[in-house]
Amino acid sequence: MKRSFITFIIAIVAGISFASEHQEKDQEKETKKEAQDGEVVVMNKALFISEVFDFEKSPKWEYTGNKPAIIDLYADWCPPCRAIAPIIKSLAKEYAGKVVVYKVNVDNEKEIASLFQATSIPLVVYIPLKGEPKFFRGAADKATYKKAIDEFLLKTE
Repeated sequence: MKRSFITFIIAIVAGISFASEHQEKDQEKETKKEAQDGEVVVMNKALFISEVFDFEKSPKWEYTGNKPAIIDLYADWCPPCRAIAPIIKSLAKEYAGKVVVYKVNVDNEKEIASLFQATSIPLVVYIPLKGEPKFFRGAADKATYKKAIDEFLLKTE
C-alpha cells in the first residue's frame, strides 16, 4: 500500500511537471509570434526590452521598434479589459503591417505596468516612431481607438 501511494504521488508530480513544461513552451511560442501577421503579440519583459524600450540601459524614453505600436495593458480579471480585447484584436488585423499591437498582462509583468504607471486598466499606450507615447485609460469603442491610431500614430488625418 505504501509503495502504491508513493508511485501515485510520483505520477502526479510527473504529470504536473509535464503540463507545466508544455504550458511554458506554449506561452513562449505565443510571445514569439511575428508582429506582422496581424495578431496581438503577448509581451513579456524580454520582448519589451528588445522591441520597445530597454529601460534597464537608459531612463530616457527611446522607442526601438520599426513601426508604431500599441500596447494594451490588461488583466484577466478585468471586465472592461475583456470587453476591449476583441476590438484590439480587430485593430491588429486591420492595421497589420502598419502598426504592431502588443498586450501585457499587468499581473504577470509588473515592471512594464509600473513603467507606464498603470494604476487603472485597461490602459492603451500609443507609441509613435518618434516622440513620447500617449495613454488612453479605460475602455472605449473601436472608432475612438481608430481615431488615435490614424491621427497620432499614422498621422493620416
